[in-house]
Amino acid sequence: MGMKWYIVNTASGCENRAKLSLEERISNSNLKDMFGEVLVPVETTIETKKNGEKRHSTRKFFPGYMLVQMELNDETWHLVKGTPKISGFVGGTTEPPSMSDEDVARIIGKMNTSIEKRDLSSSLSIKDTVRILNGSFMSFTGTVESIDKEKSRVCVAVSILGRVVPVELDFSEVEKVAVDDKNNA
Repeated sequence: MGMKWYIVNTASGCENRAKLSLEERISNSNLKDMFGEVLVPVETTIETKKNGEKRHSTRKFFPGYMLVQMELNDETWHLVKGTPKISGFVGGTTEPPSMSDEDVARIIGKMNTSIEKRDLSSSLSIKDTVRILNGSFMSFTGTVESIDKEKSRVCVAVSILGRVVPVELDFSEVEKVAVDDKNNA
């Protein structure tokens, strides 16, 4: 049958403990050869502060979930399901659906790519004009309505089809538009 990837529900905030518990149970069992990797998908961000200092941080893609590569049968299913901090498989059955290879490759690729974040908190002000760098509103310009320094988020008012819509974005998703650029936007 071969190993496939499955999504497992964990207690939110306990993903790393669930991973360690599962890995320990696997190593203590006679089923080691039926398991591959156990992943808690995270992205690493590198924030550059105004003084040039860089700070690394990680953020979970899917809080409350982890990925398990395994050969699914009754024994392996029970080993995973009986692990502390794990509530079960996504799909909730004894035969949960496996993930596609493309989805797994995309998640692993995203995990291996660090994201550089700029600290715009000190350079952005309410009413500043910013350009959106990615996502659905890429290339749109808008006006800063609010700034949440703790979460590195900014709320931008964007005009779409004559209506002003508030859009909440990460600092890394906007750039301040210089006065010269406003005339060209």
